[in-house]
Amino acid sequence: MRTLAARSEHWPLTRPFRISRGEKTAADVVVAELRDGDLVGQGECVPYARYGETIESVLAQIASADPALSREGLQAALPDGAARNAVDCAMWDLEAKRQGRSIATMLGRDEPGAMATAVTVVIDTPERMAAEAALVAQAPLIKVKVNASDPVTMVRAVREAAPSARLIVDPNEGWTPALLLHVLPELAKLDIALIEQPIPAAEDAALEGLSPPIPICADESAHTRANLAEIARRYQAVNIKLDKTGGLTEALAMEAAARTAGLKIMIGCMVCTSLAILPALLLAQNADFVDLDGPWWLKQDRADAIHIENGVLTPPLTGWGKP
Repeated sequence: MRTLAARSEHWPLTRPFRISRGEKTAADVVVAELRDGDLVGQGECVPYARYGETIESVLAQIASADPALSREGLQAALPDGAARNAVDCAMWDLEAKRQGRSIATMLGRDEPGAMATAVTVVIDTPERMAAEAALVAQAPLIKVKVNASDPVTMVRAVREAAPSARLIVDPNEGWTPALLLHVLPELAKLDIALIEQPIPAAEDAALEGLSPPIPICADESAHTRANLAEIARRYQAVNIKLDKTGGLTEALAMEAAARTAGLKIMIGCMVCTSLAILPALLLAQNADFVDLDGPWWLKQDRADAIHIENGVLTPPLTGWGKP
């Protein structure tokens, strides 16, 4: 007989993670555990206030789920979001242990290896952002968090400190459509690889018909396959996060559908532990942009931890998804 339990965990950060909506000093996560005899599958999620989620609401959703559900049944039983992600990933992990083979093997994919991931420079004064960028200047890819207060100066400071890195600029919905149009020419001069969700999701109809000099990526606007046709009319790329899709099952389907729609793919994460990152690595192997530095911000990670050095992520040999 299978049983399902969940708990919340608090993981302090080494420094504040600051974006246009605010800052956090810890990763507050929920871990689901699905037990079947001696076998235990785990999944981690990050409840996100932007999507109306709290630790309490996610724990309640998980408690409402029937442990006997199949993955397909879970898709109908819980809405897309953090709670379903934790349970779905726990189901995959339990299945790997039951079959005695990795999830990569089950999916017919290569085992994830070392890959470049974005490392994040958060909002601060341009001088401090430049100093942070200098510390990671050897990374292949840097994400620059900005707000509406002179974002070009912020990005220019990072570009000068890290002249060789590809840059992603992420306002987290912090710009107006007018500001986006105003800064696009200047950002194009700084050789930016991608702009992520510059304007609020509720206003992104303003992007239809725009041919930007820099590809624009949907994040808060895109959760599942349901609105990919609309996304493809407004954006050139989509950020797939398991906490938005509601788990690996929908994320795999969304990845395939996004490719069919002609969108570039980013695989992203919340600020989390390595338990939440390991499922995303199965998608990241084929992505155009990988942004999985969530655990890089932790004072301490789990035992089966990813390793990030100079912007290169190396998976552990053990942990989630392995028998």
